Amino acid sequence: MNTIKVSVKDHLAIITLDRGKSNALNAEMITELNDMLKNISTDQNIAGVIITGKEHFFSAGLDLIELYNYGEEEVKSFWNLFLDFVASIISFKKPIVAAVNGHSPAGGCVIALACDYRIMSEGKYIIGLNEVPVGIIVPNSIFQLYSFWIGQAHASRSLLEGKLFSPEEAHQIGLVDEIVNPASILTAAERKIRKYMAMERNTWEQSKLNIRKNLIATASADQSESLEAMLKQWWSPSTRSILKTIIDNLQKK
Repeated sequence: MNTIKVSVKDHLAIITLDRGKSNALNAEMITELNDMLKNISTDQNIAGVIITGKEHFFSAGLDLIELYNYGEEEVKSFWNLFLDFVASIISFKKPIVAAVNGHSPAGGCVIALACDYRIMSEGKYIIGLNEVPVGIIVPNSIFQLYSFWIGQAHASRSLLEGKLFSPEEAHQIGLVDEIVNPASILTAAERKIRKYMAMERNTWEQSKLNIRKNLIATASADQSESLEAMLKQWWSPSTRSILKTIIDNLQKK
């Protein structure tokens, strides 16, 4: 694997996102993550998962630089891949905790939202869904995932203004569950997930699936119509212009 690292410790898998400086999500990374979670879901020796990133970056979201240069079929294929991955991680039945050790906007936030519990490093970091100001229409499945944790009113307002939250703000509205010193984030994540892992496994897993029943149905439904609207906007001159400005700024850093 080129973009993630995996270690196993006493029936706990720790997946570390490991691509470049900011863990920007491209097709290879999403495929490796998805394949790993599918393997873990059927591995009886693994009872829980922690997903974490690098110091200062959990994941900066989708790799806009790579995506911008895709052709029409490549972009369509990528978004199908990403939405399939979101559906897959939402319906992952084993306990999964996000150790958000840095910035986590957009796609990074989506991965964290799909987990059962989010612990974030204290510091000058951001988390949230900022797709709308970028010119990207957010699919219903991702809005419902946002709403699942912070409620429809908060999710609607935050999404439409593309609000990015500090760890303290995110904790206040329930977007993250704990804020800890960066040095102790994995310890805190392990402490939490082992509580889940200590439960009767089938009872815990079936309860999780029951709680997420509507969310799983939404994420697994045919999204071709909303994807078509998203892709139409993706290729519009206004969105291309916004993306080009963002990419130019990123490449200057």
